Amino acid sequence: MMRKAVYLITILFLIAGNNAFSFNSIIQAPAVTEQALPEPEINLTSPYGAVYTHLKYLQDETYRPDLAAKPFLLSGISQERAEELAIKLYQYYNAKGFYVDLEVIPKEPNYFDSTKNKAIYNVVPLHSEIFVEKVGNRWLYSTQTIGEVDRLHKETFPFGTDRLLTLIPEIGQDKYFGLYLWQLFGLLAIIFVGLILHKIFTFSIEIGLFKVLAKYGYTDVGRKYLLPVAKPFSYFLLIAFALVFVRILQLPVESGRFIIRTLNILQPLAATIVFYKLVDVFGSYLKIMAEKTESTLDDQLVPLAQKTLKFFVVIVGSLIILREGLNVDIWPILTGLSIGGLAVALAAQDTLKNFFGSIMIFIDKPFQIGHWITSGDIDGTVEEVGFRSTRIRTFRNSLMYVPNGKLADSVVDNHGLRVYRRFFTTITITYDTPPALLELFVEGLRSIVEKHPDTRKDTFHIYFNDLGSHSLNVMFYIFFNVPNWGEELRARHEVLIEIMKLAETLGVRFAFPTQTLHLEEVPGHASLTPVYPNDKNELRNRLESFYQSSQPTKDQNDK
Repeated sequence: MMRKAVYLITILFLIAGNNAFSFNSIIQAPAVTEQALPEPEINLTSPYGAVYTHLKYLQDETYRPDLAAKPFLLSGISQERAEELAIKLYQYYNAKGFYVDLEVIPKEPNYFDSTKNKAIYNVVPLHSEIFVEKVGNRWLYSTQTIGEVDRLHKETFPFGTDRLLTLIPEIGQDKYFGLYLWQLFGLLAIIFVGLILHKIFTFSIEIGLFKVLAKYGYTDVGRKYLLPVAKPFSYFLLIAFALVFVRILQLPVESGRFIIRTLNILQPLAATIVFYKLVDVFGSYLKIMAEKTESTLDDQLVPLAQKTLKFFVVIVGSLIILREGLNVDIWPILTGLSIGGLAVALAAQDTLKNFFGSIMIFIDKPFQIGHWITSGDIDGTVEEVGFRSTRIRTFRNSLMYVPNGKLADSVVDNHGLRVYRRFFTTITITYDTPPALLELFVEGLRSIVEKHPDTRKDTFHIYFNDLGSHSLNVMFYIFFNVPNWGEELRARHEVLIEIMKLAETLGVRFAFPTQTLHLEEVPGHASLTPVYPNDKNELRNRLESFYQSSQPTKDQNDK
């Protein structure tokens, strides 16, 4: 801690010492000599004269608040109030590190701002609320500026720290290294108090809060997420503390401007790091919530959401650093981004189509990670869903990257969402199978389905269904209640093995395409040509006998 303090003190002294002997004000020395504007005379005939009068007579060498108040003497403003406004605005300039270059301020009495169509001049670029305007033949600070001075001063010196502006300088007026004694003591106090507060805050997080989390079983949460956020947040508070009190010191223009600008850059930078780390905390929360859902698509969405949030945090943080730290007008940048974004959108329609396709996939959830899908020539298992494409593992074990826009516009057959998995086949048996054996075989097939643990019992169809060209065809139409394709293959295997065992037990022969050659007339053997009766009455009697044998009995009808 002491080594850090020594380094910081040395750097600040070098910065202050190298610049403290310059013109101790927020203004750059004008090209004209002081004889051009004699002290007893106040020239308010131009924007230059108004600003120069305000700033010149608040310097140590020419301190005259009564003269510096002249540009604030609008109608209804008393001399005392005008002096208060002049001092507050000067302190605001110093605290913000604004550098007013008198060389660029117009000296024309009839200056006219064509962009705003008014006779006004903005004293500080990018701060439109601070400007002088022509009132009659004089250039004075505007009514709007006078109305904003108290607010700007209070925002710059919060918590009543503006009282120190008049209290601290009375401690010592001697100069060392180009700084007043009270300024040196102020720098030392800021450094040491800031480091002490940083240590206290870090100690409280690492020891106090971390032990509380460990007591309730959240040690990993504290170690992985809380501690990485605590340190940059501590630096953010340290910089905010330094910014508040460095402004009170009213340092020489060059050193004060450099220190304040550096702190203005470091503060949003630290805040950006804090929010960047908080995205990880938020991401861990989303991950826990995603694990509680059945959808695997949520698990894929969490890292994508983290990356997107981090990207926006970096962009917003960079814009704030440009605006607050470097005083860069970001509106042209945003305008350029909007125009450039339109051009990019026109040139990258397919990319945007895929992006919005991915959004529709995340919203509609037509499939999840691990689902087997079919869409046209796409057939495989979903492995990853990105913002541009979806990665599908085919059954050849190759990877297929499909644009999300194509998936969003096409018909997707999601096999992974099936409640039951259908199994349909035709069991062919030989034509010499007796009807009684065929019926017994079909009954055994139904028993196999009813006894298997992974088959659907309320819906299945097993019937002697067709007379084929070479076989008797039995339709075997069942459903499996299994979670994935591997389990389906296992269940198929078990059912088919049971069918083969049943056929072997009953003596049923499976048919396959064959050709049989019949020789109807062989010498020494009876003819193979069947002899059909020619008597119609005999044939009718046979038909009636079949009807009577197949007609249900009375007991069967009662059942």
